[in-house]
Amino acid sequence: MFSRIMVANRGEIALRIIRACREMGIETVAVCSKSDANATYLKLADIVVCIGPADAEGSYLNIPSIISAAEITDIEAIHPGYGFLSEVSHFAEVCESSNIVFIGPKSDALRKLGNKTEARKIAIENKVPVVPGSLSVIKSQQEALSVAHEIGFPVIIKASLGGGGRGMRVAHNDISLINSLTIAQREAKAAFKDSSIYIEKYIEDARHIEVQIVGDNYGNIIHLGERDCTMQRRHQKLIEESPAPYITDRAREDICKAAIKMAKSINYTNAGTVEFLLDKENNYYFIEVNTRLQVEHPVTEMVTGIDLVKLQIKIASGERLNIKQKKIRSQGVAIECRINAEDPYNDFRPQPGKITNYHPPGGRGVRVDSHIHSGYEIPPYYDSLIAKLIVHQNTREEAIACMRRALSEYVIEGVKTTIPLQLDLITHPQFANGNINTNFVDNLMAKT
Repeated sequence: MFSRIMVANRGEIALRIIRACREMGIETVAVCSKSDANATYLKLADIVVCIGPADAEGSYLNIPSIISAAEITDIEAIHPGYGFLSEVSHFAEVCESSNIVFIGPKSDALRKLGNKTEARKIAIENKVPVVPGSLSVIKSQQEALSVAHEIGFPVIIKASLGGGGRGMRVAHNDISLINSLTIAQREAKAAFKDSSIYIEKYIEDARHIEVQIVGDNYGNIIHLGERDCTMQRRHQKLIEESPAPYITDRAREDICKAAIKMAKSINYTNAGTVEFLLDKENNYYFIEVNTRLQVEHPVTEMVTGIDLVKLQIKIASGERLNIKQKKIRSQGVAIECRINAEDPYNDFRPQPGKITNYHPPGGRGVRVDSHIHSGYEIPPYYDSLIAKLIVHQNTREEAIACMRRALSEYVIEGVKTTIPLQLDLITHPQFANGNINTNFVDNLMAKT
């Protein structure tokens, strides 16, 4: 087992990893930007190293600075969390060449699955259903039109690299396709330093289902069930739950088997998520693999009782998976609401600023993953996620009621947050009866 680990991230996920390490008796080195240097959660780390200025490019995305900090603090492994460098194959390669263990997949897997067009090819080779679309990156407007006419409108343009909804645009005709193509390429270039895009058939009225997978270094791969992430706005998730409600047992089983097939085909190691779309007829289609810990991992932890961060660390240190697939049982229902510092009723405008009053909810089955507190200054430089509110109850009805109560208790003053929107969504009759799709939130917001 490792004796000292670097946490190459910030905010709530950095705190989550630090806490797991403390429980395992592992020392931690936390890196931070100048903007985060006074963050309270850093006091829980054994060593803190400031690696650069406030902007992410100069700090949390600065590989030379992070590796330099790793060398001077004599760490054995780096946990990248999610976002930033977590899915960058070059970073994993640099770690490997520096004799530092990257707590995540091998660089080869990151490279293969990080490019979504390559991941689609792997799925096709393994007879996992994919959404009809281009087999490689789109190189011209004419090629884009040709693909769109072949598979039929509407289509969705996607960045070949990265995620988080950036570089994604839906087109319903030739004109919107050409216009959206340029915008998507520009967004992809800005977000991922790569403007390559591909095109898929846009599955209307779809639900977003993902499967948590875990693999060790000895060929053992398991899944920890599925999550429903259908409640999204602009392709970014707002509410996640496990198990996925209102899908057939056959679809659930087939999707999980497909996820395992994808992982085994490339000898996947550590934690990852295989994502699918499910149409109205319960047909499923592979869309991508997120080669990292997910923001929504707590819902899987709650229903399985498995600490995913600790499991990641154990696997990276060389331990074998001691969990058999047949022994994994999902108990109850877990729901997570992402709390963002945004004004949901003003085009989700980010809300940096000082939190003047903070009081998180509690009670049986309530978990809050957050690094914020009264007096905390939310910086304007990073993602607006400031907390994750998770509930776990015996039934879905009880979980919804518990989440409604917890959201109504949650006090964050000084900045606007998405809590009012989350309350509207969690109490909406269509969420309760499962009559939702990935456009539900956007359509609802368009009416307000």
